[in-house]
Amino acid sequence: MNFKMKALVAGVALGFSMSAMAADPIKIGVTGPFTGGSAPMGVSMRDGVKLAVQEINAKGGVLGRQLQMVERDDEAKPERGVQIAQELINKERVAATVGYINTTVALASQRFYQNAKIPVMNNVATGSVITKQFANTPENYVFRNSANDTIQSAMIVEEAVTRRGFKKIAILADSTSYGQLGREDLEKALEKKGIKAVTIEKYNLKDVDMTPQLLKAKQAGADVVLTYGIGPELAQIANGMEKLNWKVPMIGSWTLAMANFIDNAGKNAEGTRMPQTFIQDADNPRRKSFIDAYTKAYSPPNGRMPSAVSAAQGYDSIYLLAAAMKQAGSTEGPKVKAALENLNEKVEGVVTTYNKPYSKDDHEAINFENTRFGEVRGGRVVLAK
Repeated sequence: MNFKMKALVAGVALGFSMSAMAADPIKIGVTGPFTGGSAPMGVSMRDGVKLAVQEINAKGGVLGRQLQMVERDDEAKPERGVQIAQELINKERVAATVGYINTTVALASQRFYQNAKIPVMNNVATGSVITKQFANTPENYVFRNSANDTIQSAMIVEEAVTRRGFKKIAILADSTSYGQLGREDLEKALEKKGIKAVTIEKYNLKDVDMTPQLLKAKQAGADVVLTYGIGPELAQIANGMEKLNWKVPMIGSWTLAMANFIDNAGKNAEGTRMPQTFIQDADNPRRKSFIDAYTKAYSPPNGRMPSAVSAAQGYDSIYLLAAAMKQAGSTEGPKVKAALENLNEKVEGVVTTYNKPYSKDDHEAINFENTRFGEVRGGRVVLAK
């Protein structure tokens, strides 16, 4: 083979090699609880992410490359979340990760992304401290597009005290970081109204009898119960109140919208209220398209998403990351982070249209303006009136 032919073959081989490199997918970690009590949130989030990835890939992907989900079930366990974070960073070489349903898991795991300078987008977990965990460092790689507990607790207290006039407040919160940090936020919000709860009760995950906590609240004369927990135990609270023939309203964090609360509580769930960033209501074309795509792809029972908020925020988180990568012209962590902090184009999501959602000092995309109250009616969450 002469020199020219060798050069031609080498050039073709190099071209194929570079083409293959250019076409390598962009790996996005997707981590959440896909089994256990938090699964309705985790599975809904993952399915929302999957829809966004499919849509973006059908239009050519990002920077000429396809997005590839790398899914991991963290089982709502901090130790599992830590293991997954290291695997996604060191073995899978993800460009970013979305997810975290449970505040405890997020706080244990996201430090690995911080150290690796890889953006992590909390699309469900709401603990107020999450985006502040590394706020005092020069560069913060932790972002969020869910309504944090500072927002939710203020809304819950405003609804209970100002709008509905309740004065004797009982707080029931689970023993996880999510429940206890939320409980602290509720107490702070009540303090601003000059009110102290008549009783504050704690319970554990998988508790099936809330009678002792509910009896204390009833005997203290509580006229409303404020909650911070997840679906299965929240249902035990609602059903326990029925057993005691104690009829007072339940108002709590967004998780009162979970399918495993609504279904397990049945008629006892009626009228419960909770802050929501997204309600399964096709009230604009973008939301209708998303809801139709979700129900067609996953055929949820009775057409109801297990956790509509989780699905919508999961979906939007991918569009936010894709916009940042496109603007950065890169998947390198520092460049994507910088783009997220100064997005030039509006991102039309299903929760809201994001217009410069982040800045260097503020990594929270959701505020009071795009959070509203939902209410359980007829086994579904509807907009509260």
